[in-house]
Parts: sequence; structure tokens; C-alpha cells
Amino acid sequence: MIAPGETIGILGGGQLGRMMAFAAARLGYRVHIFAPEADSIAAEVCSRFTCADYTDEAALKAFAADCAVITYEFENVPVAPLAAVGDTPLLPHPRALETAQDRLNEKRFVSELGGRPAPFMAVDGADDLARAVAEIGAPGILKTRRDGYDGKGQWRIKSEADLAGLDLPPQALIYEGFVTFFGEFSVILARAADGSVKFWDSAENVHVNGILDTSTVPAGPAILAQVPEARALAQKVAEALDYVGVLTLEFFATVDGPVFNEMAPRVHNSGHWTIEGAITSQFENHIRAVCGLPLGLTTLAVPGARMVNLIGDDAHDWAEILADPANHLHLYGKAAARPGRKMGHVTRLMLG
Repeated sequence: MIAPGETIGILGGGQLGRMMAFAAARLGYRVHIFAPEADSIAAEVCSRFTCADYTDEAALKAFAADCAVITYEFENVPVAPLAAVGDTPLLPHPRALETAQDRLNEKRFVSELGGRPAPFMAVDGADDLARAVAEIGAPGILKTRRDGYDGKGQWRIKSEADLAGLDLPPQALIYEGFVTFFGEFSVILARAADGSVKFWDSAENVHVNGILDTSTVPAGPAILAQVPEARALAQKVAEALDYVGVLTLEFFATVDGPVFNEMAPRVHNSGHWTIEGAITSQFENHIRAVCGLPLGLTTLAVPGARMVNLIGDDAHDWAEILADPANHLHLYGKAAARPGRKMGHVTRLMLG
């Protein structure tokens, strides 16, 4: 176990790192943020901040020397330079990053474990894309294999006619067939170093323009019926990766059962409701897991909860939000509100 008073290193300086830092502070830990952005909102609430590129191995080495354990808040940290952290534990293991960073490898990995993603094919050029559309069909979605989130790096292909005017980016891509679904949900688990696993209630998620809009627990009966199968897959993923920390898998709910969408080897936006709505939040259990502490209960603390993301100018409505005493407002401290930018969230608890 890593005792309170030690320093936890977090790679990444955004809102997830900020909320992880709050949870760590409540348990008595210090937090050291490593991020390339000078205006890190996570660094504002931490004891130390290293502003350096993720490829700066000298900076990573010095950062690791100050930390008892290192974790990360997002999955696009370059893996190769992380060797510079040496003997300082890095959790979850970088193999989880390697798996999640490439959509093609991720889907192949999940398929080998018995999961069912949407039909997919690798695309390395116009000929590959034409072949993929012909074989899988349209509509479908063309995505970058690496990077891209919240709808970025994606192109909807409605028919073969769309291929004529498409200017492909010079990077590896993946084409996915369209999935007919009646709902979306996520499975979020925490896995300790001893292999014990705890699941939070699965939230029913609604996306708008590729960005999560709301997460509601409990989910509706049709989605709840698919959660056990999805949980079984998520646990297989965690065990195959010897995962330590919080892991998220997103699913489409279809008439044929859950279809895997993507995984995130970290705390997740659809789990923000757990701060007020669960006995132990996803952020606290992640800190507990990487520090070797026993995991806390993940059961609902109230009959239900609904989290709403505050995107762009939505954050300016803070006074109206706080006028309802049942709302729990979280603003992330970002300086400028831009379209599509997550500025905060609000959780409303269902008390009866």
C-alpha cells in the first residue's frame, strides 16, 4: 500500500485529473501533475506541476522521482517515452494505453475476448475505403485509428456517392458499419491489484453531436437487461490487461444484445454522477486502486441520479442551475467557453 502523505503523479492536466486530485486530497495524498499545457486546470488544485511535453524523457524521469505511483487521466499519452519513469509504478499498465490508442487493435482485442463490435475494416487509402463500404455497406462511419474524441476525427458515410468528394487525411483509418440501436450505456468498473472488481450502476447515455449530453441511473429496463453480458466482457478485458484502476467500456443496446463501441482506460465522463450518487465515486476508487487500498462500495447512495454536461456557453447558466437546491454544480475552471468544449457538469439526485 502507498500510505497517505505520499505523492501521486497524474499524466494529463484536464478536468478528469482535477477531479482525481480532489479525491486524492481527501484521502491525504499530494498530487503532482504532468502536462504540456501551461494553463492546466488540474495543476491549479495540486501541490506540484511539471509543464513539459509527454516525449520529454528527462522531465518524465524527474517527475517519476517525486512520485510514489503514477496514473493518467486520458488515453492518448505516448507510450514509448513512459519507459523513462523507471521503477515508479505506472497504473494502469501501459498495455491498456496501447490497446485503447488504436481503434483497430482495440476492436480486434475485444473480438478475441468474445465481444461484438460493429463490423469494421482497416482503411489505409481510397481503395481500402471503397472496398470497406462495398463489403460492410453504408451508412457507416470513417474514423481515425488514433486520437479523436467527442466526435472529432470522424466522417459519416451515407452512401457510396459520398466517397467521391471525400479528402482522406494522411493517417491510418478504420471504417465501421452503422449500428441500429435503441440506447447507449457504459460499464464502469474498478479493479484492485488483487484482482477484485466492483461495478457501478450502468448509466443510460445520450449523445448530441458526438458529445455526451446526459447520463442517467438507473437505466431503463431494456438496457438493464443487457448489462450482465456487457459486464462480463468488461471484466474479461480488465483481467486480460491485468488492469488496476477504473476502466470504462461503452456499448450500444441493440435488439440482438450489447454491441461494443469503445473502451477508455480511465475514469469517464459517464461516471461523473458517482461523486454524489454513489457510496464511493469513480475518482476515489481509482485512487484507492492505484495506491493499493481496499476498494469502496460502488452502490447507489440515492434511488437515482442524472448528470448533464455543460458544453460551451451552458456554463454561463450557473446562477440558474444553483437556484435549484437539488442540483450539484461542478465547473472545471476553464477560462474560455467554446462550442463543443466541456466546461462543467451538473448532477441532480433523485431522492425518492
